[in-house]
Amino acid sequence: MMGSFLRKSLSLFSLIIPMIALADEYPVNKNIDIQHYSFSISLSDTTDMIYGDAQISILFKKSGVQKFRLDFINATSLRNWKGMIVDQISLNGTKLVYTHSNDELIIELPSLSVPNTILNVGIKYHGIPFDALRIGKTKFGDRSFFCENWPNRARHWLPTYDHPSDKATSEFIVRAPSHYKVISNGLLLEESDLGNNVKLTHWKQSVPVACWLFVLGVADFAVQYVYQFKGKSIETWVYAKNREHGFYDFKEPTKKVLEFYTNYIGPFAYEKLANIQSPSVGGGMETSSAIFYAENLVNGKRDERTRNVVIHEIAHQWFGNAVTENSWDDVWLSEGFATFFTLLFIEYEYGSAEFAKGIQKAKKTVLDLSVKMPDHSIISARSAEKEEVTNGLTYQKGAWILHMLRNLIGEVNFKRGIQSYYSRYFNKNASTEDFRKEMEKSSGLNLQQFFNQWLYQPVNPVVNASWHYDEKKTAIVIDAEQVQKGGILFDIPVEIGYSINGNKQQKILKFQLNKQSQSKVFYIGDKPTKVDFDPRDILLSEVRFVEKN
Repeated sequence: MMGSFLRKSLSLFSLIIPMIALADEYPVNKNIDIQHYSFSISLSDTTDMIYGDAQISILFKKSGVQKFRLDFINATSLRNWKGMIVDQISLNGTKLVYTHSNDELIIELPSLSVPNTILNVGIKYHGIPFDALRIGKTKFGDRSFFCENWPNRARHWLPTYDHPSDKATSEFIVRAPSHYKVISNGLLLEESDLGNNVKLTHWKQSVPVACWLFVLGVADFAVQYVYQFKGKSIETWVYAKNREHGFYDFKEPTKKVLEFYTNYIGPFAYEKLANIQSPSVGGGMETSSAIFYAENLVNGKRDERTRNVVIHEIAHQWFGNAVTENSWDDVWLSEGFATFFTLLFIEYEYGSAEFAKGIQKAKKTVLDLSVKMPDHSIISARSAEKEEVTNGLTYQKGAWILHMLRNLIGEVNFKRGIQSYYSRYFNKNASTEDFRKEMEKSSGLNLQQFFNQWLYQPVNPVVNASWHYDEKKTAIVIDAEQVQKGGILFDIPVEIGYSINGNKQQKILKFQLNKQSQSKVFYIGDKPTKVDFDPRDILLSEVRFVEKN
């Protein structure tokens, strides 16, 4: 849709922010703002039918609103009659007129004569979830209930405004057979035996999040209260039959990760941090304050994969959860950030060599995937209603863009900009442009060109370069040419490392490659014994670099 315009604008080299307004196709309603959800859910061992009572507090910003919509999946024959059936909708005890079709719940209201009015709408419903709330066996064959709402599947079992732009506080009041333990977002307010083998568990989160981050896990859990972090509980919830392995695997490095991100970015937003074993996810899911991990990650080995998933999902508590993208166009603000900040913690805790290994692996992934997806730009119009909103490039190229940005503006400016961005949009929504402006304030640099060439178009630079030593000038001569397709020219910093007499410590030469072909002469004295292109691995580019006789 925007490809030809964007390629022309980029090839002009004096890059400007694209004039096309990107947006996913969700029907955003700017006239309402959901303040709070309260979900009462009844579960049973004799049926997969769930019974729900949602109490939703909604701010209506203008007068005259006569109806509004929520996302709610219908029970239909195409789904074998799985889905939700609405029994009643009411406002202050008065029944409201509604329609529930095409997975939309349209609710009619009495005339609103006063703007900025908050109404509390009640929705009673029942049904067998078609998706999102997984009712089934764990790997040990035990019955369980676990949700997976990413990216827009909360609507399968909860009536919601199912889009990242709307954030609300929430609570879950769950009635389930007494032998289960129940985990959800926030703080535990009540756990009561109601008799007849029914237990009520009430969790409440007082921090607003997008509804994909709502969480519910019901299983035969073993629970360990591991540490306190600034007065907040760090907990492990694993299957009772995995108790020993799970407690061991999740004890590290959770507290260290919380401390590092708090010091580097800003305060942890939520009331607790629970690591939870679940059959509903393939890796990890960053649900706020209560993170799900694939059940097979619990193996008692505390291996590198499990460790890195834990670090990544905790990073999301800052990026994606506390600061949430406005729309799926900007989903890299969640996944690219969590991927890079995973590497930052690895650098801090395990050393620069481990960081280098991770960033090199990410680079290979980006270059390989870019061949398979040559038209994929990190920012583009995308919608969870129609397509997958992430892929490997979202994670790994997003991380590489932050890696290059940190090197461009320096560690001090990068950290200051990250802290400012996080503080300004804490528990709110943000866009890439919001992030760019904060980094510009921090660094004093105009970063439009950097953001445009890396985020708003799909091509990566391809550089053919050579070097030779000029004995008369006692200089290195570098010839470099950009040969990427698409008529796009990059403005990129290039580093050349060289050493003399076999010295392992290389000296670094720098220049800006901003033309299709350039030659640079560096007067260094003695002939080098080794010359490398991009020795610190800070440029995302395919490179062919040879010595020219």
